[in-house]
Amino acid sequence: MNKSLNLLLLAGLVGFFSAACRGESETAVLECLKSASFLAPAEAPDNRKYAPDREVDLLHLALDVTPDFLQRKVEGKATLRFKPIVKPAWEVKLDGADLAVLSVTATEKILGYQATAEKVIITFAEAIPVGREASVTISYSAEPKMGLYFRTPEMGYKEGDTHLFSQGEQTEARNWYPCFDSPNEMATSEITCRLPAGMTSISNGRLVSEEKDAATGLTVFHWLQEKPHANYLVSLVAGYFKKIEDKYKEVPLAFYTPPSEIKEAINSFRDTKDMMGFFEEEIGVAYPWPKYDQTCVNDFVAGGMENTSCTTLTDFTLFAEASENIQSSEGLVAHELAHQWFGDLVTCKDWSHTWLNESFATYYETLYNGHKNGRDAMLYELYGRARQITGNSNDEKAIVRRTYDSSSEMFSFLSYPKGGWVLHILRSELGEELYRKCIKTYLERHRHGNVVTDDLRAVVEELSGNSHDQFFEQWLYHGGHPELEVNYNWDERTRLARVAIKQVHNISESVLLFNLPLTIRFKGKSGAVDRLIQVTQKEEAFYFPFDEAPQLVRVDPEYTLLAKITFKLPNAMLSEQLAEKKDAIGRLIAVEQLADKKDKEAVAKLKGLLNDDGFYGVRIEAARALRSIHSDEALEALLASTKQPDARVRRTVQSDIAGFYNETAYKAALETLQAEKNPEIVSTALGSLSAYAKPEVRETLLRFLHTESFRNELADAAIGAMRAQDDPAYIPPLMEALKLPTMAYPNRGLTQGLGAIAYLARNEEKKDAVREFLVSHVNAKRRRVQLAAISALGRLGDPQAIPVLEKFTTAAKESPERTAAEKAVADLRAARKPVDEFVNLRREILDWQKENRALKKEFEALKKEIEAKQPTPSAKPNLGDKPKKKPPLASPRNQ
Repeated sequence: MNKSLNLLLLAGLVGFFSAACRGESETAVLECLKSASFLAPAEAPDNRKYAPDREVDLLHLALDVTPDFLQRKVEGKATLRFKPIVKPAWEVKLDGADLAVLSVTATEKILGYQATAEKVIITFAEAIPVGREASVTISYSAEPKMGLYFRTPEMGYKEGDTHLFSQGEQTEARNWYPCFDSPNEMATSEITCRLPAGMTSISNGRLVSEEKDAATGLTVFHWLQEKPHANYLVSLVAGYFKKIEDKYKEVPLAFYTPPSEIKEAINSFRDTKDMMGFFEEEIGVAYPWPKYDQTCVNDFVAGGMENTSCTTLTDFTLFAEASENIQSSEGLVAHELAHQWFGDLVTCKDWSHTWLNESFATYYETLYNGHKNGRDAMLYELYGRARQITGNSNDEKAIVRRTYDSSSEMFSFLSYPKGGWVLHILRSELGEELYRKCIKTYLERHRHGNVVTDDLRAVVEELSGNSHDQFFEQWLYHGGHPELEVNYNWDERTRLARVAIKQVHNISESVLLFNLPLTIRFKGKSGAVDRLIQVTQKEEAFYFPFDEAPQLVRVDPEYTLLAKITFKLPNAMLSEQLAEKKDAIGRLIAVEQLADKKDKEAVAKLKGLLNDDGFYGVRIEAARALRSIHSDEALEALLASTKQPDARVRRTVQSDIAGFYNETAYKAALETLQAEKNPEIVSTALGSLSAYAKPEVRETLLRFLHTESFRNELADAAIGAMRAQDDPAYIPPLMEALKLPTMAYPNRGLTQGLGAIAYLARNEEKKDAVREFLVSHVNAKRRRVQLAAISALGRLGDPQAIPVLEKFTTAAKESPERTAAEKAVADLRAARKPVDEFVNLRREILDWQKENRALKKEFEALKKEIEAKQPTPSAKPNLGDKPKKKPPLASPRNQ
């Protein structure tokens, strides 16, 4: 289509939209046009993301760095060894964000170099021939805002816990050293780190040496990663740490924390050795690295990061023994350890295939749960994730896709629980033995290399002999999940069981009609029999001959399908399903149906499950079902079920009792506070008090505000309850509590406290004291506290905070403090807009009245002038004047 025709079409569209959107501004019409799919289709080529080209092959990266903890800077020297791949290389382009390059040397003659905001570009005097190895060395300094994070007393962290840590995923490494910052480049690496005496470092691979530099007095740590890995997996953690150690076969294991937190380290670390043994056996490939370190750091940017041979973890994974089995690091530790095979040994080529890293780690975390805690625990984890997935409206997006704005979008529930579920479906279809063989082959074939989704499909097809195109097409390259309506009936005359299945999900270009195997189990007096069917149509029926009517029909009895299945059981079958002691998922499904019945019989059955079922997951879901029924009988059932041996169930029961507003529920919370030792359950009880405006509640909350606990958990719960009570009387004691020494409240508690104070004061007439208190935290050394204070000022609703907040709106573009300040200012201005509009309206009315008086004065003057020109009554008419005709009388037709 030519340009002039395009313009005519655009003009016509503007006219059409303008007519269709009358009253809308031109801006709104243009925005409407911009969002029109025919102008910017989602599948447009410029919206697709691909791995970058590799002009040279990076062979080795060597970093020599000296951190400055006081200035939060790093001086470094990066040496990169490489060779051109296909064409002679005239230049090398490296990723480097705002690096101050001091000098560049190379094994080849350099014509010049330049350091931009995003790149370090080195140009050679002559092209380097294909296959010739060369190296460049860049001396630089950096003051990174990403990629390398400092935790120092100057930033509000504990004395004696000073440390730093790196974070590379997805492309943060470029902020502290020049590199090829993409997952499709693999190289060996080494890090030399120079630290003050008493500090230590943790990095990839093995520690080659640790010695003191006589010239500087610094301790020099030299780490070497001898097998190639992706750049985002390069890691450095350095500072004051303590550690505990263990060993798996010949693999050294170590767990580091800041010195003040080492006491709880063993709780999180204890299962690592068992996990490593299980993964080696399940995967069929030995642990591929020389050691495995795990390090907890303050305020990590995520839960954990699987750097090659040295995972970094948030210190919030540490927990006290008093929490019993409520808190656990098992899932996080297993997930990051599984990444050492999936993500580190083999790495996705680009972020469109993120699931090859994250879904595998998620599923093997689930498999370990089954290994350690039993199959029911594993299936319950899958059950919870299935409910999350099937309840998510964004599930129409494909797991593997190239159309995303930012690579961070690929790290969503699609690549974690949903991708993990897809692997569970694949394992179930292949069978455990063949699945293991496929995964072992896949890893060994692509060891220390990049993979795409088709690499996995190719192995599965090769070893199974079956085509898996459709499997990958519907589960990975398209979105959605099956939603099945199942109906069953028995024909006594023909002795046929009829099962009708209908796929009721929306079918589109994004979500296909599914083709899937489905097992149906029929149980009768003589036992159970499974029948495998293939669901391929939108609606179809299947018939099964039996000698007698089945007592129970169970769809997907082994729980191998990710689907939202609606199958209402008759009461007799529901009772049979509840009695199936070896079918935890069946009992969970039955609990869901009992919750929908909401009658006294359902309450009685749920109470029985809550107190007698052998699996903690069924007990938890029974308690939640009673809460959803929300009758007096349901509350009585919960109150009679508080003596639970499993702390997870005990907390759930307490939480569900708190869902009722009732004097007996209130008394139960008080009893829990007196009798319970588990801080997690005490916190739940504290939160439940917020609904009761009683003097003793106020006294209780103020008491727990000053009660010591691990990470101030109890004080945090009290603050949450105070906020929920929405009583401004809590403002003074809260402010006093938060004025205690900074570290009395960790970030989470302090930020929650600032938000609570602002919320409680939002409707107060006098806000000066609260505003000044919040303003005193806007320059907090801890970033999260600073951001919380800025956001709280927006919540407070005091326009006098705007001048302070505007100082932060000029911070670096896209910085967290600028974003928070801009939102706070916008909130404050929006809140005062009605007042401003009233003032403007009053001004307009006064102006109108003034103009009206002036017009009235002019009118009176004009009237007098006209009257003065009229003839007097005594004047005689001019004989030449003709008399005026009277107007005709109006007829009814003209009225």
